[in-house]
Amino acid sequence: MQRRRVKRILIGVFAASAVLVDAGAAAAQAAAANEQVAITTPPAGSAAWTADHSLGRSLPDPATADARTVAAFFASITPEQATRLIAEYPLVVGNLDGAPLALRYQANRVAIAAEIDRVRAQANDRTLDSTTRALAESRVNDSTALLAKGRQILAFDPRGRGLVSEVYGDLGTAQRVAVLVPGSDADLAHFDQSADPLRSPAGMARALVAEEHRQSPDGHTAVIAWTGYVTPSGLGPDAVTSRLADVAAPRLERLLGGLAVTSAPDSPPTLFCHSYGSVVCGVAAPKIHDGAGATDLVVFGSPGMGVQDASELGSGVRVWATRNPSDWIGNVPYLEVGGLGHGADPTGADFGAEEISSAGAAGHTGYLAANTASLHNFGAIALGLYQSVSHPSAG
Repeated sequence: MQRRRVKRILIGVFAASAVLVDAGAAAAQAAAANEQVAITTPPAGSAAWTADHSLGRSLPDPATADARTVAAFFASITPEQATRLIAEYPLVVGNLDGAPLALRYQANRVAIAAEIDRVRAQANDRTLDSTTRALAESRVNDSTALLAKGRQILAFDPRGRGLVSEVYGDLGTAQRVAVLVPGSDADLAHFDQSADPLRSPAGMARALVAEEHRQSPDGHTAVIAWTGYVTPSGLGPDAVTSRLADVAAPRLERLLGGLAVTSAPDSPPTLFCHSYGSVVCGVAAPKIHDGAGATDLVVFGSPGMGVQDASELGSGVRVWATRNPSDWIGNVPYLEVGGLGHGADPTGADFGAEEISSAGAAGHTGYLAANTASLHNFGAIALGLYQSVSHPSAG
């Protein structure tokens, strides 16, 4: 009983710190936010997929097969067989790391169309209450936007708040690949926001792609906006523990494993980890080194990475960190007590990361705004132009 009381007090301390430094809508949700249900199982259709022996062989188990096994399977079947599998199991194929990119894009369009049909029926069902119908209508709109011409949806899972990941650029031929790992409140409904795009994974990804093209007009690059895990909602209890990050990290590792066999960049993908996303990257870091060179891991607006020192993340990563002075996250306690909190400040002098400038950036979501030092630095790191990276001025 005493232990639970202490935990409640600590959660209150972390949440109250956030509320005191940010009086916006997200902070107002802090006390009321509920714990989220993490997605730990393969997508719908996986049981039928593994039971399917119509090709005279077992299909790769979505829960256990590694990316190379998946890639070898798809290389061994005919285009007609692949098309049939997409039609019957779009959610499985669309989320299967190691499957050919073009097949995943195609499968996810089928899956998204099916989700639109499902929720449109709910929106039009007068036997349902008005709140349920309104939520269904919102899901129709959010899903329909993903079917716009030219969009490359790498993963789509409609369970819960909805998971979605999108590719910008030609991932199959890209020489440099970047993966954006977002923080709290990233989901299908908030994946792409037109009113304030830099609050959304899609908006951040587009800004990074544009900056890469500005610095290297002839470069072959791709950026993935990866909302591949259930994120915390608001600034409630989930935001101050690693519970959701612990589940997310293996999913990020599988994404990178899939990229290793479906893309061929000159170096490992660069990870850009925002806010709670840096906790995910911290948990995943020791297992993502592929032996082909250091993985650049850029953390911004970070509450900590679950460690006290960058060396705890493993020798295969090179950590870059930044936080602008007006970002409220700097006022949240950088500590870890009883499983609450995320450890040391990555921008601290003793952490061991290379601190980069974010001059011109404002607030928690302004790091990829135009004409900021952070956007320039992110583009330079993504391109491997390390000599162009700027650092905070002394004093």
